[in-house]
Amino acid sequence: MSDREEINGKTNGSTGHRARRKSARPNQIAYVPINEEDLAPYEPPVKKKHKALKITGITAAMVLVAAGAAYAGVSYYYSDKFFEGTTVNGIDCSGKTAYQAEQEIAKAVENYSIEVDSRNLEPQTISGEQIGYSYVSDGSVLRLLKEQKPYEWIRGYFEKKSYTAAENTTYDKEKLKAQVKELDCAKEENQVAPEDAYVAYGDSEFEIVPETEGSELNMREAYNVLSEAVSDNESSVDFESNPDVYVKAAVTSDDPDLQASLDACNNFTKASITYTFGDETVTLDGSTIKDWLNFDEKGQLIRDDASFQQHIADYVAQLAAAHDTVGTERSFQTTSGRTVSVYGSAYGWQIDQATEVAQLTQEIQSGTQTTREPAYSMTANAHGANDIGNTYIEVDLSEQHMYYYQDGADIFESDIVSGDMRYADRQTPSGIYTLYYKKSPDVLRGKQLANGKYEYEAKVNYWMPFNGGIGFHDANWQPYFGGDRYLEGGSHGCINMPPEKAAELYEIIQYNVPIVCFY
Repeated sequence: MSDREEINGKTNGSTGHRARRKSARPNQIAYVPINEEDLAPYEPPVKKKHKALKITGITAAMVLVAAGAAYAGVSYYYSDKFFEGTTVNGIDCSGKTAYQAEQEIAKAVENYSIEVDSRNLEPQTISGEQIGYSYVSDGSVLRLLKEQKPYEWIRGYFEKKSYTAAENTTYDKEKLKAQVKELDCAKEENQVAPEDAYVAYGDSEFEIVPETEGSELNMREAYNVLSEAVSDNESSVDFESNPDVYVKAAVTSDDPDLQASLDACNNFTKASITYTFGDETVTLDGSTIKDWLNFDEKGQLIRDDASFQQHIADYVAQLAAAHDTVGTERSFQTTSGRTVSVYGSAYGWQIDQATEVAQLTQEIQSGTQTTREPAYSMTANAHGANDIGNTYIEVDLSEQHMYYYQDGADIFESDIVSGDMRYADRQTPSGIYTLYYKKSPDVLRGKQLANGKYEYEAKVNYWMPFNGGIGFHDANWQPYFGGDRYLEGGSHGCINMPPEKAAELYEIIQYNVPIVCFY
């Protein structure tokens, strides 16, 4: 192609729109002069901006890639290590593997010891070495590590994590048993057995004395408590707070049987019986009754009715021995001025012991409080040294004279004839008696003979017996009364009286009036 064609071609190319016009002849080419500015590089403003952004983006992308790679690397680092700020069982495990963490835990376990507190003794320490104490991994630390999400490693710098893992340990049970036996609290000299609660008499009533604890060990329970504490990695154990470690009292203060014994005892000792003997009084109350009760080794009441009844019978017998006057001698001041000693076998005070025992038993069992006289089988006019009192009949067998005193006043006198002194079986016995009965008239008979007849028969109008077959009666066959008639013409033992005096006595004599006969 010629230069013209080439130029035309460019012209056509630069003015394509013109080239598309249809013309019969081509257009004339115009040449435009080029200046310096036209030769400078052409840099569109828009294209420069896009290039800067592109460079910045590439740089940023490179930084991001580098940062991501670094983060991923750190995440990978913490895939088998604990984050920063992590503690397990109080041990700093930052950046440590599970194995390393467990090694630290094992070191702490090596220093394990447990302090043992016991009753009334100083604490003692058992070291881990003494019982073969050691750490055994159970995988719990590794499980904690696996719960971490490695890509969250950065959180460790902002928040602390504290874990508690089971410190799985082992120890030699036989060595632990040996250590228990070596404790001071297990030694024989420190073993004080507990004491059971029991019932005892206090100031005025029975009360429960509480049990005492003692320090006797239940060795099996002591070992079990200590073993459990070691298994739980406890640093101390207090036997005092584990009551099963010590042997307990068999009977405690809240024992229902002991309470029942207390109630029964107090019911018995609640009774108070005050006996009156004239101006004298004797009181039976709990201070005495308490000694009649029996208790077993546990302090519980032994219901021994036979023994209790015997104590009551013995007490009544003591009352009788001290206050009965029947069968005793007492001094008697006679009208004649003599002082004689008179034995009273049929007169005086005599406690009816069987009746009194029965009544006293009932009163004690019901807790009765009363003041009374004992039950008597015989009574006298007065208490004290002179139980005859000032109403009595005095029969002076030596003087052969009798008197009847009422409230100290002489209301009757008479001469008498007593038993014939020539015969021992006819002599009127001395003593103190009381009237049996009165009968008017009556027939007095002596001993019945083999032929059916009586030794004697005598009709009397006034019969007043007081000592077996001996009594007061009229005797009109006596020639005289008093004096020495009784020495050779006395009776068979009766007190013979003039008929008019016998009649008078028959009208005034009273039952229970002592009849004192003496020589």
